[in-house]
Amino acid sequence: MNNLILHIPHSSTIIPSKKGFCITNEILNQEVLKLTDWFTDDLFENNNDISIKAPFSRIFCDTERFADDSQEIMAQFGMGVLYEKTDSGEQLRNITPELREYILENYYWKHHNALTESVRLQLKKEGSATIVDCHSFPSKPLSRALVQTANRPDFNIGTDKFHTPQNLIDASIAFFRERGFSLGVDTPYSGSVVPMEYYHKNNKVQSIMLEVNRGLYMDECTAEKSIRYNQIKQVVQDYLAFVRGVTAQS
Repeated sequence: MNNLILHIPHSSTIIPSKKGFCITNEILNQEVLKLTDWFTDDLFENNNDISIKAPFSRIFCDTERFADDSQEIMAQFGMGVLYEKTDSGEQLRNITPELREYILENYYWKHHNALTESVRLQLKKEGSATIVDCHSFPSKPLSRALVQTANRPDFNIGTDKFHTPQNLIDASIAFFRERGFSLGVDTPYSGSVVPMEYYHKNNKVQSIMLEVNRGLYMDECTAEKSIRYNQIKQVVQDYLAFVRGVTAQS
């Protein structure tokens, strides 16, 4: 059975350096509360799979974004790989070319190199590799969310036409339907991470994103776990075991 590679980019609240930030700690803490994928490390991590986890907040460096702002749709909102605006559009941080180079070199690329190496080792060992991109999302759309539909599903899978097999998509839809949960497919969020070394080049690298609605498992105002937390964690772990089974057969 292949070990999954769990990509967990947004669980941390740590900001290693406040250089360039130009907002109060209160506003910064509000952004952290709003934008962190709370508890996704605990929801997804297990003893079977390999975790690649960013140990710093997405507000400091968002490893899920393209490094080149010209390729990144969220850069137009000041929320590219290095956030310069808050979700509401206020100035968050001033990024100089020197600061950008330093953060990309010491944080962004180190993270992506670890992900690439993990995929490389899995390909060498098993002949294939499956990435699960691990996220959560707020129950109400953020101001900068590209999809503003208020009625959000319980779970969301993100896919890639080249790297996500149709049988995995179909099986995922059935998995959540059988458990009574609503599921968005590439809505409200789409896509799934693949290292650039393999992106649209090697279909032995499979990838699917799972997003969990935070309203299912936490109080979004206080960042405290809710009474349903353990239930939802079990659903996530059951899904990962399910993905292992599906990919082992393909």
